[in-house]
Amino acid sequence: MPQYAARLAPRLVVEHLSRSFSGQKVVDDVCLEVASGQVTCLLGPSGCGKSTTLRMIAGVERLNGGRIIIDGTEVAGPNGHTPPEARGVGLMFQDFALFPHLTVAENVAFGLKGDRSAKARRVEELLERVNLHGFAAKHPHQLSGGEQQRVALARALAPRPKVMLMDEPFSGLDNRLRDGIRDTTLDILKEEGAAVVLVTHEPDEAMRMADEIALMRAGRVMQKGAPYNVYNAPVDKAAAAFFSDINVIRGISRGALTDTPFGAFLTPGHADGAAVDIVIRPQHLKIDFDRAGRGPNPTPIEGTPARGTVVRARYLGRESLVEFRMEFDGSTLTTSVPGVFLPKAGTALWLMIRRDRCFVFPAKA
Repeated sequence: MPQYAARLAPRLVVEHLSRSFSGQKVVDDVCLEVASGQVTCLLGPSGCGKSTTLRMIAGVERLNGGRIIIDGTEVAGPNGHTPPEARGVGLMFQDFALFPHLTVAENVAFGLKGDRSAKARRVEELLERVNLHGFAAKHPHQLSGGEQQRVALARALAPRPKVMLMDEPFSGLDNRLRDGIRDTTLDILKEEGAAVVLVTHEPDEAMRMADEIALMRAGRVMQKGAPYNVYNAPVDKAAAAFFSDINVIRGISRGALTDTPFGAFLTPGHADGAAVDIVIRPQHLKIDFDRAGRGPNPTPIEGTPARGTVVRARYLGRESLVEFRMEFDGSTLTTSVPGVFLPKAGTALWLMIRRDRCFVFPAKA
């Protein structure tokens, strides 16, 4: 196998990966670099190519184009195909895939090589690290879902893989357990130093766990970067909407300005007469309680307040969502308010938006 070693090279490199089924491309020109101890999350809706990408890195799916390099060695590409067991890759799936007839210790030791005492030490070390000391003799059916997930993590880490691949490993867990187990898993993965690729369709999970997010759509990576950057600088309206609910104010750009209920917005770079979408998340659309009944009074950041009439209000526990019909054009906008705020339908209130929190994109039909 040819070597691509570099002293500071990433542990995993994916170059221009592609895969087609029945003539339809499901992975298209995917590129990734993942360093030791880094967690990269493949995020996107079902069917976007996340799991197929993961399976190609694992070696259980053949690629049609591109190459995969692990620790400087090409394991898939023009020069051949290294089988999964020879790649130094660990795998975790949502169903845990534990052997029911084996004990916890036997499950963890399954992929280990070496003498019996060395394997026993490694098993004991890992069970201690995943807080399962004393569980070695139990069988999977005697464990809770969270305990089974930790056994699966220990088994995947036992051979000290160079790359850890995780396909929605937390989706089968109760919501109460999920956050704590994710944090424990993340700590252990960082300590082990594997390059981690995590597949999920949940933005919250990606934001919580990833050092880098690769947002996928229709087989392609649409945006890649740190969670903060991907969330706060989306490449298009669909990227913004994937992370949270959004409000969309549609208008026509004329002379680099677009009229909205909140005054004129600067929309440079859009052709005169082009339709644009101004996107704002509900938490950045604010109710101006101080201005109630006093009328509009523009400010430099919020611009011109606009009046809307409450259509409905719902309490969601941590926040309330209030839906308004705007007097300016009859459009509907939604704001989130911390705590309990449930105004009656028909109540008129003034709204403001943070212009520095808005995104402007070309409108699509």
